[in-house]
Amino acid sequence: MDDTLILPSGYRPILDARHTERAIQKIKDAFQTALAYELDLVRVTAPLFVRSGTGINDDLNGVERPVRFALGEMGDAQAEIVQSLAKWKRMALADLGFAPGEGLYTDMNALRPDDSMDNLHSVYVDQWDWERAIAPEDRTLETLLSTVRTIYDVIRRTERFICYEYADLSPELPDAITIVHAEELRARFPDMAPRERELQVCREHGAVFVIGIGGALGDGSIHDGRAPDYDDWSTEVAPGRAGLNGDILVYNRVLDVPFELSSMGIRVDAAALDRQLDIRSLGERRSLMFHRRLLAGELPQSIGGGIGQSRLAMFYLRKAHIGEIQSSIWPEEMVARCADAGIPLL
Repeated sequence: MDDTLILPSGYRPILDARHTERAIQKIKDAFQTALAYELDLVRVTAPLFVRSGTGINDDLNGVERPVRFALGEMGDAQAEIVQSLAKWKRMALADLGFAPGEGLYTDMNALRPDDSMDNLHSVYVDQWDWERAIAPEDRTLETLLSTVRTIYDVIRRTERFICYEYADLSPELPDAITIVHAEELRARFPDMAPRERELQVCREHGAVFVIGIGGALGDGSIHDGRAPDYDDWSTEVAPGRAGLNGDILVYNRVLDVPFELSSMGIRVDAAALDRQLDIRSLGERRSLMFHRRLLAGELPQSIGGGIGQSRLAMFYLRKAHIGEIQSSIWPEEMVARCADAGIPLL
């Protein structure tokens, strides 16, 4: 087990397990209703698994292994549990006939067995995956930041709602989210690792959106990994700065860490896909079903992302471990250490 577990001194849950379960439901109902209204999203049914070899599954940073299994009634054809639905959603926009300005969201449940197990991560991932069709001319930084601010407003309003429901909780989020490019963080904190830069800016502002996740910075490094075939992280948005994507981060006071709530971005068009596949030396993906449809112009331009359900609840309820929100599997040593520190894992 990676020894990154944080055990806050004197920690005790504000809500007990039973009230926590009730609060989780209230948070989910309130948040998804507001998100759907603000972005004009329709809830759709999404797959838990997809056919292997189609290019539909999300490759995340490009190294995570999906969980695969054989379909006995289909001649042992291989299927794999989704890691997210970034590509599936865009095909769904096309297949269900969504017009620019309209979109969809879904409950996404995934398995990521290569993820670390710590306060923030588990093998099980649950998030709202959303995708919205846009016109080609709206593939701009202005569209991205307008959408970020709308989503952040829903995040902030939901925090105020749950704090009203439970008097022992108090709002912490600022009224507005601060926008910063990963290149700005590198220039400001050149001797820090990306996560340390995030911590500094989150402590300072409370809530930030970091633009340009996945593309090379001025020194050739990247702030964090992104697959080449969904977010556009290579389009220039200002001299020396690229990326039409980013992460929404807030300051987690309980753990004193930068806390990612959402990864999102304007998706690649054909030119950006070609460019990013070449950058990552993954040109062979052009033959996969998703990539063929995109390059053939069959898929709409879109913006989309994922918003962590357990992450949101963990933040709102001031929990020290995601295992206080979701039921998963944890190393026995972690369970014991958390119990000793007053952190009850489900």
